[in-house]
Amino acid sequence: MSDDFDLLETNSNEKTEKVDVNWGKAIDTMKSKLSQEDDPEVRQKILNATLDDVVHMAEKDRSTLLDAIKDLTDYQDEVGIIFEKFSALNATEQKVIDDAQKALERAKIELEDAEAKPDTWWNNLWGRKSKIKKAQEALKIAEKTRAAADNKAKAMFQERIESADIQTLLSELSYKSQAAVSRLKNREVEIKEVEDKLQDAIVEATKNHTKALEKKKEVEAKLEEQYALLKQARQELEDIADKQSADYAQAVGKVTTLEQKVEELEGLKNAYTTLAASKDSFVHKHNLTIKVLTSLRSNLQTHRAKLKSDTEERLKYYDGYVVALKARTDQEFAAILEHLGVKTDEHIGETLASMHTASAKARQDMMDNIPVHEKVMQGVYSSYAEALQEIRAKDSDIQKNFAERYGIDMKEIFEDYYKVDPNKASEGDNGEPEGKPKPESSDDDLLS
Repeated sequence: MSDDFDLLETNSNEKTEKVDVNWGKAIDTMKSKLSQEDDPEVRQKILNATLDDVVHMAEKDRSTLLDAIKDLTDYQDEVGIIFEKFSALNATEQKVIDDAQKALERAKIELEDAEAKPDTWWNNLWGRKSKIKKAQEALKIAEKTRAAADNKAKAMFQERIESADIQTLLSELSYKSQAAVSRLKNREVEIKEVEDKLQDAIVEATKNHTKALEKKKEVEAKLEEQYALLKQARQELEDIADKQSADYAQAVGKVTTLEQKVEELEGLKNAYTTLAASKDSFVHKHNLTIKVLTSLRSNLQTHRAKLKSDTEERLKYYDGYVVALKARTDQEFAAILEHLGVKTDEHIGETLASMHTASAKARQDMMDNIPVHEKVMQGVYSSYAEALQEIRAKDSDIQKNFAERYGIDMKEIFEDYYKVDPNKASEGDNGEPEGKPKPESSDDDLLS
């Protein structure tokens, strides 16, 4: 039965995807701002905390998380981590990548289909070559679109998290942690594969080192033999008195041949010596590399095990934090409702009381204003009489003016006008006196 709690399990048979890493200044960039949050007043903040303080603290948490996730995203670019495999994309963002990938695959298939048609005059007549060219252009466009899809999705993702709440940011952090667990495991597998190759290389280098030493000994034995023959040949050459004889020439040729042989053997000796030293050097280098890789793999296992375990626990911890924030909001909402309810009760009571007192005051004002109204009416009548007096005085001036200018005595007309009974005047036709004929209408009547 397998042990599900084996956090250090590494299966080298699993298929892994290797990612090229360009470290650059990535490690410096990833110095998290969380490490800068050493606040000596934390205890006092907790002791004096209010619900309003929690709002500011939660917003600071959100801001810190947002900065950390931005740093992580930038770090992914620097070390060559594929963005869409390390961030929790929503459906819209993922669709940008999926659509571009599907379009690219379709373009490849269409090009393959176009190129698969036989290169015959009949197919060429029906546009085989133009279809291939068109499919090639479509493939280039699809490749460019796919290459830009990651950046487009990333931009959408960055824009989304700018205004994201804490719950979304915590989910993103958890997703990155889970993705990191898989990445660490894949890296362990990769290191283990390299370790195995280095072990094989050590075995092979050791064998070659041994062979090189054996060959060196063989060459040294042959070299000793050739040195002895060369010494003897040189002695024989010196013993020949006639330097112009054929024997002397033959002896010179023999010495030369032996010297060449010795030179070749010396070269082989040096080659095998160098080879043996090189193999011995690489045995030590491979051993050192294996030790380093094993140490790194061990550290990766430790980080992966802790990250995997902590992430599972952290998800529960984050859930509690988010629920606590929501509960704080609900608590504040309930307090606001209670406050509004009390205030509303106060306002309604105040309004009703004001309504009663206002009504009583209005009644009193109505009673108090009766003499005032009478006084106002006296003023109205007085003003009316005064205005009437002014009108009569002006009428007198008009009569005088008419009499002086036209010789018409208007006094009787105006006096008759003021004596007319309005009720009797209304009984007649248009208020005209009976017995007087109506003036005939005339086109020259300017007042008609």
